[in-house]
Amino acid sequence: MKMFSLLSLIFLFQPLLLGKDASPAPPDKQLPNVVILATGGTIAGSGATSTTTVGYKAATVAVDTLIQAVPELKSIANVRGEQVFQIASQNMNNDYWLKLAKRVNDLVQQADVDGIVITHGTDTLEETAYFLDLVTKSDKPVVLVGSMRPSTALSADGPLNLYDAVMLAGSKEAVGKGVLVCLDDEINSARDVTKTNTSSIETFKSPELGMLGYIQGQRIAFYRLPVRKHTSKTEFDISHVDKLPTVEIVYGYASVSRTAIDALSAAGVDGIVYAGVGDGNPSELTEQALADARKKGAIIVRSARVGNGIVARNGEVNDDQRDFIASDSLNPQKARILLTVALTKTKDTKELQRMFYEY
Repeated sequence: MKMFSLLSLIFLFQPLLLGKDASPAPPDKQLPNVVILATGGTIAGSGATSTTTVGYKAATVAVDTLIQAVPELKSIANVRGEQVFQIASQNMNNDYWLKLAKRVNDLVQQADVDGIVITHGTDTLEETAYFLDLVTKSDKPVVLVGSMRPSTALSADGPLNLYDAVMLAGSKEAVGKGVLVCLDDEINSARDVTKTNTSSIETFKSPELGMLGYIQGQRIAFYRLPVRKHTSKTEFDISHVDKLPTVEIVYGYASVSRTAIDALSAAGVDGIVYAGVGDGNPSELTEQALADARKKGAIIVRSARVGNGIVARNGEVNDDQRDFIASDSLNPQKARILLTVALTKTKDTKELQRMFYEY
């Protein structure tokens, strides 16, 4: 028989224990008002046993259950939840992003909302965070949080991560600092953070530029600030966007062919991010394929697969001649997001290059 720990059973059945007819307590006017938007992921996952930390089922626990499982939230914020959708984050797509971003922008305009927490699967959490960093039109804190272990695990990291994220979203310290990612007591910028380990709870890092700060107990400590344009300072408005441009990524490696580039060009994609070797370099074969795709209308961005450093414009590739864009320090997945959003404004490559230097 499959056995759950007592803690796991309490977590799963807490709504029944509390009673469906229990009236919510009136909001404490001394506390910030935080809305939790739930999208699924491991933080809302469950496993077959209390020791299942891989091979679990993501996106099974509803937002109200997540909130009720952390009663300590009541001491730091007036919290309410919304289930925006319920997916494993590898299934995240542009349509989900638009739905989420529009809901965020609706909420941040409300006077009774001081901050927003978004529960999210870790696989694409960094991408959703950066998308929101570009299109959220407010200085109010927006914090993404997830977990590496399901809610039923003996050592589930989700409850404390959620507590920290709510405290951060309701804080004055987080105002104006862009969209933040908060896991494992660390605060990272949406632009810089990436998932670095398949299973460790210490997976989210900003390997090149470093985290923004820590959460230690009840203390929120920032040590640096994001300086690239974000949230209320961006030029992007997706309020009337129903469909985002199509941008794909092609990975560079030894002996790479031009097959993928040619196929994407033939499919009529709006943009291609090339995750090149070294300084974002394509081979002679793929450089010609990218040039051909550019002539057919696709916008080309050179990024790098190495994970750190600035992709130099007009380094080993004559970007001016090819009409390519250099990704600056954005990794391929972040470069794809910026190009996707930027193409809602312009297809002028000089303007697009400016945006890559500013965002």
